[in-house]
Amino acid sequence: MDGKLAVIGLGSIGSMALWQASRLSDAVVGFEAATPGHGRSAVGGDTRLFRMLYRGIPDYYPILDRSRRLWAELEAETGQDILTRCGGLSIGTTDGPYLRSLLETTRQTGAEHELLSRDAMEERYPQHNLRADDSAVFDPHAGALRTDRAVTAAVAAAEANGASVVANRPIDGIRETSDGVVVTSGEGSWTFENVIVASGGWSQRLMPGHLRAATEVRRNFLSWFVARDPAEFSPARFPVFIRISGDRSMYGAPAVDGVTVKATLDGRSQPAARADAVARELTPAEILETTETVAEFFPGLVPSIVRSDAFPDLYTPDRHPLLGRLTDASRIYCATGFSGAGFKMASGYGAIAAHEALGKQLFSGLDFVRPQRFTNG
Repeated sequence: MDGKLAVIGLGSIGSMALWQASRLSDAVVGFEAATPGHGRSAVGGDTRLFRMLYRGIPDYYPILDRSRRLWAELEAETGQDILTRCGGLSIGTTDGPYLRSLLETTRQTGAEHELLSRDAMEERYPQHNLRADDSAVFDPHAGALRTDRAVTAAVAAAEANGASVVANRPIDGIRETSDGVVVTSGEGSWTFENVIVASGGWSQRLMPGHLRAATEVRRNFLSWFVARDPAEFSPARFPVFIRISGDRSMYGAPAVDGVTVKATLDGRSQPAARADAVARELTPAEILETTETVAEFFPGLVPSIVRSDAFPDLYTPDRHPLLGRLTDASRIYCATGFSGAGFKMASGYGAIAAHEALGKQLFSGLDFVRPQRFTNG
């Protein structure tokens, strides 16, 4: 036996699972096909939004709350600035479906928030060019997560705790036996008591047929713009935002580099044949819609894309992740399928996966993410 737990994939979730598992066991190994935080994984793109306000089922709120505490713990443990705490704005048509849904979920979770009228938004955040019927909700606990810094910090913390990391080693297959899981890569093989599959868009090849059939690799693109006055778009003055106003939608983050602002069309993922075959260049239609939206929403940004890229992720039909053992008796644990929305909760998901895979704790209230909801039938 080569260890109690192997984590396959050290990206968004796998790096956090390795860090958390290293606190629970001294026999943990992480496998990464490239290197932790590499630029072609779903980690790419500098930042991801962290927010406590969202629309959807309230069951995510405890994971978000746990994640917020764990991001602070990772910062304290590693000395890295990972979460830029600048607050967040949800902007939309007053009484429109987006804000109605968000406020209904917020009512159920009890998350702290502040309603901002159009006039209050114009006074406090003049960077946004609002439509006549727009208003907003402010999230005081939101911010921008530094993705590559978070992943590399978590892996370094895990190694400091005694975990081993095997980089540049793609895993070809996993096979469950009566007393463990055999992990193979080329001519090499290892046996572990349990395995967490956390390789994002590359997870399908390690999944049983019914889960491969229930998932899809999709392409997400990102875009950045130069601010005419960078100080106006600094984290101190410009919160992260999601805006759905009528026929246009966009999300983004402040100029964490002091120059460029992330502003990206919301909800535009497209199917991809393979995770390693994602088209990095934006299409003419994507460029046109992005620049037109920025020109309307942000007069303070030069409406010309100065940087763009695209990254793969694994999606499920219901857009909820696959988090849990394949079956109650299985030694293979899924932590994948986060459908483009996993990073803000990555530290919380990693903690759940590590505790459950090592048999330390079973969490309740997670039926909506369990792989068993997709069956062979």
